[in-house]
Amino acid sequence: MVDINCPEGSVDFEEEEFHQQLVNDFASVDLFNDDDPLDNLFFHRVESDQIIYQPRQKRAKLIGKYVMGDILGEGSYGKVKECLDSETLCRKAVKILKKKRLRKIPNGEANVKREICLLKKLHHKNIIHLTDVLYNEEKQKMYMIMDYCVGVLQEILESAPGQVFPTWQAHNYFCQLINGLEYLHSQNIVHKDIKPGNLLLTTDAVLKISDFGVAEALDPFANDDTCRTSQGSPAFQPPEIANGDDTFSGFKVDIWSSGVTLYNIMTGKYPFEGDNIYKLFENIGKGEYTIPDEVDALLSSLIKGMLEYDSQKRFTIRQIKAHDWFRKKHPRTLDYVPPPPLPDSDDHLRCMTVLPYLEDLYMNEQTEEEEDYNDEEIFLGTSEIPKDVEQLDEGPTYIICHNKSGVKKKKKRSVSVRKFNFNMCKQS
Repeated sequence: MVDINCPEGSVDFEEEEFHQQLVNDFASVDLFNDDDPLDNLFFHRVESDQIIYQPRQKRAKLIGKYVMGDILGEGSYGKVKECLDSETLCRKAVKILKKKRLRKIPNGEANVKREICLLKKLHHKNIIHLTDVLYNEEKQKMYMIMDYCVGVLQEILESAPGQVFPTWQAHNYFCQLINGLEYLHSQNIVHKDIKPGNLLLTTDAVLKISDFGVAEALDPFANDDTCRTSQGSPAFQPPEIANGDDTFSGFKVDIWSSGVTLYNIMTGKYPFEGDNIYKLFENIGKGEYTIPDEVDALLSSLIKGMLEYDSQKRFTIRQIKAHDWFRKKHPRTLDYVPPPPLPDSDDHLRCMTVLPYLEDLYMNEQTEEEEDYNDEEIFLGTSEIPKDVEQLDEGPTYIICHNKSGVKKKKKRSVSVRKFNFNMCKQS
């Protein structure tokens, strides 16, 4: 044994004998936190081109009855994932919101509450449908289950040649937008943020109006549609908001922003632009814009009617639907512009991303230890949106664990699970 405390030079070994002695002595030393015998350990040199990198195995995760898939997108409020209803086998989308994150966003929690309360009472094919709201009290997460949409109109527009839709395709989207907007106004709801980024498309090309975070439900007994606040996107705001008017017509705000949207998807440009928001609002306040020469006379007439400076003279929904460009059947002269593949993907068809997770859940051979791991990833939330705010009794809750051996009930530590609803859903 080599004594490392010996004075320098007291032990005179040849270099080769010294290293050999260290190797022999090291065999009797146990490594910290290592249970395997050292005799079974060895280092094998491998060339870099022989290393095979395998992606991390996708582990199944259930939220209530919904099997989670991959991320579809992410915004300032949270992530949006694809999911599958394990009972109906319908594709859905889930918006995952963290309470901690919402608190950092101005009016974040209030906007989410407003959106849920409005979506609960809206049922129209051109309005995004809210299926479920699940809330995990322990993780402070909220899960909003909605219609699955294959893409956002904004990203499809950006992938189109010249960032312009064919006339027949833009006409189809615009007609659906007006139909959805007509329904909203019939329910005394002002969206306030109509733009391509808030218009979604399903797999069968049905347009859905989404993002009701800044929408306003008018008093059903009010004499008109007067509004006093607006938080919409600056480029889509009308002159009355840009000029700082105290009150304005809420329905005419949606008409104006729909006109800007039509201008954008038909020309690839915006009628009003500015280097900053102050310059932008100054240009909008003047109401001066130009329509490109390639825009036909019918469409130009419709845009001018929707972008009328005087809100009293601005087109109504009825006038838009009676316009010749709206009623005309446009021929298919150019190819359809499909939704682009997701980032970091070449899947133009946007196939279901839940399939690998289903394979892990039902097809893979799992040890008992792996099944317990999966059980910890499963959370059972509320299965419906209640009508009133209700707090469940405190006490132990049960997690429903789905695995290939069947469904079993497993008692877990006490967790507060709350049925999700808000007082503001009631009329004051």
